Amino acid sequence: MNATAQDRTVTLLADYRPYPFNLTETRLDVTLLPDATRVRAAIDMAAVPGCEGSDLVLDGGKGLDLRSVALNGTAIDPAHLRRDNETLTIAAAALPSGRFTLQTEVVIDPEANTSCEGLYLSGGIFCTQCEAEGFRHITFYPDRPDVMTTFRVTLRGDLPVLLSNGNPIRQEPGLAEWHDPWPKPSYLFALVAGDLVAVPGRFTTRSGREVVLNVWVRPGDQDRAGFALESLVRAMEWDERVYGREYDLDVFNIVAVDDFNMGAMENKGLNIFNSKLVLASPETATDADYERIEAVIAHEYFHNWTGNRITCRDWFQLCLKEGLTVYRDQQFTSDLRSAAVKRIEDVQALRARQFREDQGPLAHPPRPDRYEEINNFYTATVYEKGAEVIGMLRLLVGDEGYARALDLYFDRHDGQAATIEDWLAVFQDATGRDLTQFKRWYTDAGTPILTMEEHWQDGTLTLDFAQETPPTPGQPDKPARVIPVAVGLIGPDGTELMPTRVLEVTEPRQSFTFVDLPARPVVSALRGFSAPVVLRRQMDDATRAFLLAHDSDPFARWEAGHELAMAALLRAASGAAVEDAALIGAMGRILADDSVDPALRALCLHLPAEEEIAARLAMDGMTPDPDAIHAAREELARNLAQSHAALLAGLFDQMAVVGPYRPDAADAARRSLRLAVMGLLSRIDRGARAQALFDAADNMTERMSALSILVRLGQAGPALRAMQARFAADRLVMDKWFSVQVMAAPPADAARIARDLATLPAFDWRNPNRFRALLGGLAANHAGFHAADGSGYRFHAEWLIRMDSVNPQIAARMSTAFETWPRYDAGRRAHALAALEQIAAKKGLSRNSREMVARMIAAGQS
Repeated sequence: MNATAQDRTVTLLADYRPYPFNLTETRLDVTLLPDATRVRAAIDMAAVPGCEGSDLVLDGGKGLDLRSVALNGTAIDPAHLRRDNETLTIAAAALPSGRFTLQTEVVIDPEANTSCEGLYLSGGIFCTQCEAEGFRHITFYPDRPDVMTTFRVTLRGDLPVLLSNGNPIRQEPGLAEWHDPWPKPSYLFALVAGDLVAVPGRFTTRSGREVVLNVWVRPGDQDRAGFALESLVRAMEWDERVYGREYDLDVFNIVAVDDFNMGAMENKGLNIFNSKLVLASPETATDADYERIEAVIAHEYFHNWTGNRITCRDWFQLCLKEGLTVYRDQQFTSDLRSAAVKRIEDVQALRARQFREDQGPLAHPPRPDRYEEINNFYTATVYEKGAEVIGMLRLLVGDEGYARALDLYFDRHDGQAATIEDWLAVFQDATGRDLTQFKRWYTDAGTPILTMEEHWQDGTLTLDFAQETPPTPGQPDKPARVIPVAVGLIGPDGTELMPTRVLEVTEPRQSFTFVDLPARPVVSALRGFSAPVVLRRQMDDATRAFLLAHDSDPFARWEAGHELAMAALLRAASGAAVEDAALIGAMGRILADDSVDPALRALCLHLPAEEEIAARLAMDGMTPDPDAIHAAREELARNLAQSHAALLAGLFDQMAVVGPYRPDAADAARRSLRLAVMGLLSRIDRGARAQALFDAADNMTERMSALSILVRLGQAGPALRAMQARFAADRLVMDKWFSVQVMAAPPADAARIARDLATLPAFDWRNPNRFRALLGGLAANHAGFHAADGSGYRFHAEWLIRMDSVNPQIAARMSTAFETWPRYDAGRRAHALAALEQIAAKKGLSRNSREMVARMIAAGQS
């Protein structure tokens, strides 16, 4: 599957071939030293019948100091060995017939490994990250997801805690043995060793087995690990109840580490987490942090079945495990918290990240057919759009059909490495539905544009739909897809004339007719965001306001208010006068409606983000002006505040939470509305409420919200100094401190502030979290990053070049800040292109960054 040239270029799905050897057991003996870790591997294997005579090709990079290679205990003649920068090949002539054991010994240097991939040190703790291709930096191995075997691991070292996958077999000072009885690919291997303490727990499965639970943290962090442990128990209970999946080992370990490229990793029985997704206390974590911790703990646990017991055959199938597991964690959060609010937040995230991806040079289908660097495909399309595709499947086959298909999936593919074809086949077999056309959601890139027109005559409503998907790189023409459109009909008096019905749009043009209606209804379309499409329909502000007031579907209700605000902002950002009377009236009505969930009202108060406004202008063929967009959004917020000052002030007082902080959904909802109200009122009270709340806050949610307002108003100096003095030793809070100063800064100051912050000793840029906090904060400041003088682009490029030499994964992922550069004016395009070309010209640029930057540069030349 992978080329063996010294500098692999493109890997193609069409080139996939099964590995010609079967592995039955892998035994690792690892002696841990910071600069000279010794890894002895013994792998039992045999040629696949019919593949006898194949060379044995093992993945392994330049960082492996190879000390010995043997077969069945006998050293291999060097003449039968061939090595390049990415592989070690043993000639077929040297291989015994039948089953044999390959033994290798290598020495690696974790201390010098700054990439956070393979085996590395994080603050003195040994830890691993092997997905996607990190195991090849630990030892020579067929490092691909379709090669599955059991593992026995012996860890040696003068360290108090020695952890690996599976169940503990032997524990004594300086030595630990672990056995994972479930076959797994190498990307799920993990080890952690160092000075750690456990926050313990227990769980009894539905079959009565006792499971030992541990959340391992650095000494001193124990009091912030309790919520993570509670979240794990909730996830285990939920997966048994909803999916019938029981945990299958005697122990489940979670470890929090500070230096981690991802959010977390689902290694079998030993989940390794970025510490920001484990550690939480009211003093240091926001409501959003708590909810994110709960969701990611669940996500990684759910991978035990959807990712570990059933994994993906090759990395092109990544959305099989990630899309399904994201969908499952979304269900989990919806069940524990507000399903309506969760759905809206998921759609907001999808539009902000995945729609943007689809509309730019980095567009790709959920299952791509080629890649240069697989780490660049851990994207919103694979994860979030992959989850949306599964949601559509469930909508089309129904809850019972979905349950039957999942049971069949687990029964049929347990212990296997599966494909998208396998996944769709279980749905077809369980429900009898032909999914040939539906498969295009997996293979075609781009966001479909669905146009809807209404025709009314004599009690009959006809809805005409037309679908098209714009060209994306490598896919200029797209056939029609199956698009489930959930529709409701609302009478003039606000009553439902027809409950939600799912229409299946399968043709480029298609019509649906509704007869014998007593009056012309208002159409509520795409309820629940039933498909990840852009819906275009002619609708005036009065109809949007009607839907905001009367729609029974929470998403559609929110969407109506969102579109009211968007319409006003698009007009203003295009140079027209702000027309916001309809929006102001509708917002007043929903703010005064105490029957509406406070969290939903808070979401209605949040105006469309500046990036979303820019994307809509670009889709309509206009050139967005970031400064005009920012000014329009600020003016609309100020108008809303002035129009509803008394109502907002009353809500601010009414929504105050009494009593000690709790991260539950009810209290979080009240805080979210109160803080959204404060954000609007800050446009007219000059931050008085924000300053008072910052001074009095007993939790990080209120403190950070108030601080963000003060930064936006240019009044945050004393608050920032106070926060730094109080939390200087808390790495996660200081990440917030760095981020808020550029994310919320007045756009004209954002790049300068970022440059100043980068000079501080506390800017430990080699730490992925700290690097993301500063550069991600600037990228999130739309008008600041896209400053007309190019200062935002230059700052970003300088630091990406620097990071690329240390951690290519982080550099490549952060480069996506540039992906929309071709949509802006000529001056900005020139600055952005110069910044991208500066990155591309770096000597020794990593394959990760080279692929991303080349694709973005090419977009400006098409």
